[in-house]
Amino acid sequence: MSAVTTTTTAAAPTAPSAPPARRRRRGLAPGRPLPAARLIGPLLLLALWAAASAAGRLDPAAIPAPWTVLRAGVRLWTDGTLSTDVLTSLRRAAYGFALGLTAGVLLALASGLSRTGEALIDGTVQLNRAIPTLGLIPLFILWLGIGETFKIAIIAIVVYVPVYLNTHAALSGIDSRFVELAEVQGLTRYRFIRQIVIPGALPGFFVGLRLGVTGSWLGLVVLEQINATSGLGYLMFQAQNYGQTDVILVGLAVYGIFGLVSDSAVRIVERRALSWRRTLNS
Repeated sequence: MSAVTTTTTAAAPTAPSAPPARRRRRGLAPGRPLPAARLIGPLLLLALWAAASAAGRLDPAAIPAPWTVLRAGVRLWTDGTLSTDVLTSLRRAAYGFALGLTAGVLLALASGLSRTGEALIDGTVQLNRAIPTLGLIPLFILWLGIGETFKIAIIAIVVYVPVYLNTHAALSGIDSRFVELAEVQGLTRYRFIRQIVIPGALPGFFVGLRLGVTGSWLGLVVLEQINATSGLGYLMFQAQNYGQTDVILVGLAVYGIFGLVSDSAVRIVERRALSWRRTLNS
């Protein structure tokens, strides 16, 4: 009798398979801000300009090389012409900007916090916004003369319109629940404005402020070519008459630097004043 021997082989235990690697999801936020990011574009443009000039791709009579413009700027600064014109332009822009900023904020508060003020002010400002500001120059010359007053007045109008519009829009956009909460808490009018209105209106105000700063420089470059005897616009106008393209580019470069520096200053103040906000930029 033969015995049948059966052998069973047990399957060797296998190591557990590793879970499939998860693809890291790309964040939707723009990421960390780059250092001096706003200088990258202008520096790249300057590099392209210098490379095209060195390669002979640009007509020197139409667009001089950057080093030619730099030499012209140094020469104008050395003989005192550029420094005098810069100070004159800064003074005009500062006076007009201060008047426009004050008027824009006060009108926005009066219109945004009162139905009566809105009825009296908002429609008039909207009408003013529809009229090209530089088109008011002939009328203001007849009213105020052709001296400094009309230039400052035009700059003030250019500034106050965006400041008013954005501040008024921010005031109108404050959530009504905050108003109800202030009423329940029994806040006075002063505390309501200080604790609810001003923080709620600051984001829109800074947008209008940046537009107003830019507008003041844009208006100034036109106004300084009208019966002016000094200023960057006058310098550029005289250079046009004598075909000095390098001097014109010096004036444009100074205007651009002023605009970039002033806008950056407003951004720094805005970042500090609105540090409590969590935004994409922060």
